[in-house]
Amino acid sequence: MALSFCQSSRRCLSLSGLIIFFIMFHVHPLDSASFKVDGSQKLVTGIVGQEILLPCHLIPRMNAVNMDVKWFRSESDTIVHLYHNRTDQLKDQLPEYKGRTELLKDSITDGSVPLKILNITVSDEGKYHCFVQDGISYGETLIELKVAGLGSGPLISMEDYQDGGIRMVCRSAGWFPEPEVLWKGPTGQHLSSVSETKFSTENGLFKMENSIVIQEHSNKNLSCLIRNNLLNQEKESAIYVSDPFFPRLNPWMVALAVLLVGLFILLVLTLYLFKLKTGLQQELVWRNHVICPGLGKTELPVEKVNVVLNPDTAHPRLIVSEDKRSVKWALTQQMSCKKPEQFETRFCVLGEEGFTSGRHCWEVHVGNGIFWAVGVAKEPVKKQEVLNMNPDDGIWAVQRWWGEYWALTSPRRTLLLVNQIPKRVGVYLDCDSSRVVFFDADTEAIIFSFPPATFSGEKMYPWFWVGVLCELKMCH
Repeated sequence: MALSFCQSSRRCLSLSGLIIFFIMFHVHPLDSASFKVDGSQKLVTGIVGQEILLPCHLIPRMNAVNMDVKWFRSESDTIVHLYHNRTDQLKDQLPEYKGRTELLKDSITDGSVPLKILNITVSDEGKYHCFVQDGISYGETLIELKVAGLGSGPLISMEDYQDGGIRMVCRSAGWFPEPEVLWKGPTGQHLSSVSETKFSTENGLFKMENSIVIQEHSNKNLSCLIRNNLLNQEKESAIYVSDPFFPRLNPWMVALAVLLVGLFILLVLTLYLFKLKTGLQQELVWRNHVICPGLGKTELPVEKVNVVLNPDTAHPRLIVSEDKRSVKWALTQQMSCKKPEQFETRFCVLGEEGFTSGRHCWEVHVGNGIFWAVGVAKEPVKKQEVLNMNPDDGIWAVQRWWGEYWALTSPRRTLLLVNQIPKRVGVYLDCDSSRVVFFDADTEAIIFSFPPATFSGEKMYPWFWVGVLCELKMCH
């Protein structure tokens, strides 16, 4: 009987425990005490078009292979990504995330279940929940995603004449959130704009136009800066506007000039005298007192240099002629012994003669080449290291790249506007006042004048960069 009673008691206890279990399960179906879910970062920033990783892991670290992981947005309980029964279950996934999400499982055995989102869009910005469940235990964390777009580099254009000056417009697109647009003058001072237009495109990114009016003899060195304050990043473009682009007469005076025959005759006579003056200047011999093309008459001695190239400095891709007066880019690299003075990272070559004092001038025939740069280089010049072609690395030069002309200023190069494509570029080097000026040797128009530098007393060499299928020739 005792045995029978004991067996009967065990049955009763087992049945009672089973009832208690079901009661506990239904009253408290999930238990959140066995682990916690943490996102380590509560705020992450993603770039439009790139991918982002939303962090999520268990505390303490434990194997989550057999757990359920659900990522969803705060706005609704719809699924961004679901992991269930050891596989991704994406049937009920939000349509805008199709093919763009991945639950990383490399460290899932260590309790790490981050979500990767590909090709970030503006609409992805918001709050995301990471919910992890293991049987009756669960945990949850919240991650906020901020989206940023770093748009295109500013494009500066000259639009029209306004208020006696030139209206310049800065355009850019692809920014998010709304960026800050600034105009800066030659010394970095902020300039006031006259109008600004910003609007959001279909993909939620911002496009903007900002304009400013510049006057002659002021703010000809101009830059437009666009800043994304969320990323603390910015893009900037610069431009140089030469004097001939500024209006000389008001519109009513131009109309009057057209009607006045006498003024027309005066204009024709002026053009004739200008051509006569140009012809006389080209015939002048460079002596102690000369007229330097593009610079006018100077009472100081200027030496016209017949530049001879130094083949030992030429990059292996360049071919220097036998008379050392021209250099061209070659399809194949030249086989020769490596020399310590040879350029290895840029298609460059130096002139043989360097200058430490005095005033010197030379001309280079650039022809129709579309990839070239001419200027001066300060000794020593980087040859085996990467050379930044700007004054920071001892280079003062102008460059043609495709159809545009640039002054290789630092920290950013400056876009140049020229009236006509120069066939011969003149270089004026004043070692005593640390001045470098470039001009069109045919029209005498100034192309660009660098601000005074700090190379007085250091040796300066003629410097040339020759791009694909280009050839430079030294003029006599």
